[in-house]
Amino acid sequence: MTATALARAVVQRLIDVGVREIVIAPGSRNAPLTFAAFDAATAGLLRLHTRLDERSAGFLALGLTREHSRAAVICTSGTAVANLHPAALEAAHAGVSVVFVTADRPARLRGTSANQTTEQPAIFGPLVPWHDLADLDDVAHLGGPTISTAEGPTHLNVQLDDPLMPEGTSPWTPSAPPHSRRPERLVTATPLPLGPRTVVVAGDDAGPQARRIAETGGWPLLAEPSSGSRTGPALRTYRLLLGTDLGRQIERVVVAGRPTLSRPVARLLAREDVEVIALPGPGAAARRPFPVAASVEDVVVPSLDAANAPWLESWRTADRDLARRIDAVLSAEPDLTPYEVAGAVSRALPPEGLLVLGPSSPIRDLDLMAAPYPVGQRRKVIANRGLSGIDGVVSTAIGAALGRRDSSRAIALMGDVTFLHDANGLLLGPGQPEPDLTIVVVNDDGGSIFAMLEQGASEHADRFEALFAAPHGVDLAGLCAASRTPHWRVESLAELEQALATPNGGIDVVEVRVRRDNRRDLDERLRALALGG
Repeated sequence: MTATALARAVVQRLIDVGVREIVIAPGSRNAPLTFAAFDAATAGLLRLHTRLDERSAGFLALGLTREHSRAAVICTSGTAVANLHPAALEAAHAGVSVVFVTADRPARLRGTSANQTTEQPAIFGPLVPWHDLADLDDVAHLGGPTISTAEGPTHLNVQLDDPLMPEGTSPWTPSAPPHSRRPERLVTATPLPLGPRTVVVAGDDAGPQARRIAETGGWPLLAEPSSGSRTGPALRTYRLLLGTDLGRQIERVVVAGRPTLSRPVARLLAREDVEVIALPGPGAAARRPFPVAASVEDVVVPSLDAANAPWLESWRTADRDLARRIDAVLSAEPDLTPYEVAGAVSRALPPEGLLVLGPSSPIRDLDLMAAPYPVGQRRKVIANRGLSGIDGVVSTAIGAALGRRDSSRAIALMGDVTFLHDANGLLLGPGQPEPDLTIVVVNDDGGSIFAMLEQGASEHADRFEALFAAPHGVDLAGLCAASRTPHWRVESLAELEQALATPNGGIDVVEVRVRRDNRRDLDERLRALALGG
């Protein structure tokens, strides 16, 4: 059996299970897979993307799949595979069904010091199911959690022997994918009494069901920006309110999705006097050490009891008051603040729009500033919260924007360090699919998130800059120019709002310069407002 035949069988299998996007990182050993993917794209069965950097390629596939345009990423053997590991871990913890296809030498060469040969099967660890494919029978009989049913990533390691080039010049024509329907899931009802003072915590990817549960029960909704529940009755300032007497009165928490943003929420879920009911979700992060309901739909609550209304109204009143005072403090600041940048980005997102959030400070700033969107306007906010790393955010945003083809607008918000960490994501060659995407980079020349943590305390000031802030001094305009990415720099709220209102089309970068030296003080003043300060 030739490498070409095996590669074509693998690509056909990908098409059969719904893969419609393939990302390729150029290499020699993966050439048979690359040729097969090109033929499938020529036949109109999938869309092809090429990236020079495997790490960026992996996160591009992740972003595409998060927007329901299922993707596979193909790379060569050796260290190329290791560069897919960050995206594979994020996909595993977030439950994103990316297919990682790695080319390998034949098994007989393992352990022989053959060039670019290592132990690739199971290289991503126990969280990612893998299949070592040596022949057509292996492809036909993929076992375990198959790529057609996996709610998370799958690793296909393909042993390709010489010769690697297809014979002749005739293109291969894959078969069209079969039509399939997802099986309907049976739902059972678990009554949940109104009794205790309850809040609903909606973490990343919780979905709209969390909002419905909160509305039905008459409970406060504490929804992170990327929860899919930050609509309607969601509270804007919940993170600060958890430190007040209202937070101390909570007796029960219903948790949906993966709450990862704030220490106040983590402390709430760890309290011994609070009952926690977790709703399961996809991915490794769904495993929790407290009671889990069968599904979001399985938690059925009675109609709103009038006796519960004061509990909800007390949270709403406190939220409105605190939001007003926060806005007043920020508007009085002489310089543009990161919080105001996040608020402007949130307001600029139209119905049917897509917003991709970077980790660290930007998503937390938006969490405090974003007013809930009206229900039914289909704004999508996503973030890589499976492991919450800074890896691949530019590529994730590009992939998500390409995958959400009916989006009215796509915006990404991230910090300067996150942007620099995946600057390779901007390297799109001629003819590559390119989305309309505005990337807003909040540039404070370093890691401001650490200024608000223990490391940022005054007793560590003599080493903070070198060890944690790590200022870089990079000229972002010059960096963007190297990849021919349009860039402009703004320093006021009016300039930012103008830039957001007039996108260029294609990928463009809006750099917003803000201060870092006053970040800890500003954060402490905002937190003090919730405590009556």
